[in-house]
Amino acid sequence: MRVVNSLVERCFAVIELLANDASAMRLGEIAERLDLQKSAAHRMLTLLCDMGWVEQDSVTGYYRLTLRLAIVGQRFLSATSLTDVCQPALEELASESAELVRMAVVQGETLTWISQVQGAQKGLRYQPELVAKVRLATTANGRAYLSTLASTEAMRIALHDSGDGRKSQHGNVSVEDFLEELKLSRDRGWALSNEEAEPGVVAIAAPIKLSAEKTVGTVSVAGPSSRLTQDRHEAIAASVMSTAEKLGELWPLREKYNNGRGL
Repeated sequence: MRVVNSLVERCFAVIELLANDASAMRLGEIAERLDLQKSAAHRMLTLLCDMGWVEQDSVTGYYRLTLRLAIVGQRFLSATSLTDVCQPALEELASESAELVRMAVVQGETLTWISQVQGAQKGLRYQPELVAKVRLATTANGRAYLSTLASTEAMRIALHDSGDGRKSQHGNVSVEDFLEELKLSRDRGWALSNEEAEPGVVAIAAPIKLSAEKTVGTVSVAGPSSRLTQDRHEAIAASVMSTAEKLGELWPLREKYNNGRGL
């Protein structure tokens, strides 16, 4: 049983790694990032290829996810009706801000993107890289989520989030500055990422709460720094917090809907 669990855990680790980067990777890099022997990584990848979750490029030999994970994820979201219930509130915020609106849900100690609405109708449009996992320490959504936790817990999770073998995006930020930013986010109710997650991009996010103790997700507005200038931050933040409050009220409808279907 112990061997089976190890095999399952390693297979999921490979899937999560390829999903987070959303790009093809060579065998050696996968093995290094997951701290596996190349032979073990190759066995995992061969198994996942046989099952249809991963495919290998016939020219480069690199590995990437198939669309099977995305299809399963969309089926799950459709079954929960979460995006359907929340979509009108997201569209309203996108229309009001004229920028990209995104929503993420808390899963364990991470955030996962599940929905977005593009509100920009002209000029520059912020179109982020298609990844599943939210980077916590530098993104507005990540900071909004971490700000709802105790400082020591937030720091532990942020450090763990950056310990996947990649260079930390917040490597030049001191612990004191990081904790001060979280305190500021906690006090005002919204978090800011001012070109720290991506050059030229500003984002403002707020936590979605069911209660003072339970955070279920985050919602954000993001766009080019040339448009989301400092004089707009307060107004955008007010709209984001209002939407977060609406989403918190809508969230239980998903559970009610699912209970009614016997899910």
